Amino acid sequence: MPSPQPLNDAERQRYSRHLLLPEVGEAGQQRLRDAAVLCVGSGGLGAPLLLYLAAAGVGRIGIVDADVVEESNLQRQVIHSTEWLGRSKARSACARIQALNPACQVDVHETMLTIDNATALIDGYDLVCDGTDNFPSRYLINDACVLLGKPLIYGSVQRFDGQASVFNLTEESPNYRDLLPEPPPPGAVPSCSAAGVMGVMPGLIGMIQATEAIKVITGIGSPLDGRLLVVDALSMRFRELRLQKDGSRAPITELVDYGQVCAEGSVPVESISVVELKSMLDADPESLVLVDVRNPPEAEVCRIPAAQLIPLGSIESGEAIEQLRELTKAGRLYVHCKAGGRSARAAELLAVQGIEAINVAGGIDAWADQVDPTMVRY
Repeated sequence: MPSPQPLNDAERQRYSRHLLLPEVGEAGQQRLRDAAVLCVGSGGLGAPLLLYLAAAGVGRIGIVDADVVEESNLQRQVIHSTEWLGRSKARSACARIQALNPACQVDVHETMLTIDNATALIDGYDLVCDGTDNFPSRYLINDACVLLGKPLIYGSVQRFDGQASVFNLTEESPNYRDLLPEPPPPGAVPSCSAAGVMGVMPGLIGMIQATEAIKVITGIGSPLDGRLLVVDALSMRFRELRLQKDGSRAPITELVDYGQVCAEGSVPVESISVVELKSMLDADPESLVLVDVRNPPEAEVCRIPAAQLIPLGSIESGEAIEQLRELTKAGRLYVHCKAGGRSARAAELLAVQGIEAINVAGGIDAWADQVDPTMVRY
């Protein structure tokens, strides 16, 4: 393998504060320049990650993201700006990185990570940073990294809480399945779009991820290998939990259908589209009962006028079961949430109680997209 090329004068000027650190120095900066990092997601976690990796001098950064910039993103996804609304997140992030550090090569992958492309995408990079917010993606990224022997920088946030760790650093290192062997039941853990998130939390966790990535690349310090850092921003407390590789767990040998795996155990529920719901409401609104299972703060942002608010938590606790049973006497019961996950969970719970409820697929997001484009989105 050829020796690293020495830094040029421009690089020494730009990265002078790194060069002053004995732990980094010129050798460490060369490692950063020669490294290739893949960031899956350029949203809340990806925004600070990408900015600080580029600023640190990582030579090649890949961005995997198929989404577009929405106004509600700008509360926390600081790599994007208002002028990029409605346009590609990956290209928005690329433009910001190149404005910050033109020497950084950016590979834009405007696609979702899937079992069909994960191996090919990840294999071209030295390490992977997980900036996603859903369980199927986390398991897919983890398993592909294990199969390819790539270190994984993990982070997650919700409300005022966050977690970070380094997985798969060595053959003896734990991976995401040692933290969470099996996914939780569908709807058990609400997404940030459902539960909310303090805008700075992704910034805090994303910068911790960037710190760990820089440490792994340069070989300095003690990475969060075998350690889970847990942050409670409301009390500003940091805790550390030990993680160990579970030798009894079946080894990862292939990628699977993670959407199906994360849905296993759920009760099949009937669903309709928002367009079908709108037609029924227009034709005979008295024939159905529409229930919104979101939380009250969400309903204050936007709501479907015909819906009654009964949060999922009151269904899970059993508090609202008899109320909903009574409502079925007035018409057929339909349930909706923001995107369809919590309402599907509600329909499952009600089915166990002998109450038939039909899920409105896509929730109020789909309603705003397909029925009422003037509706405020969050």
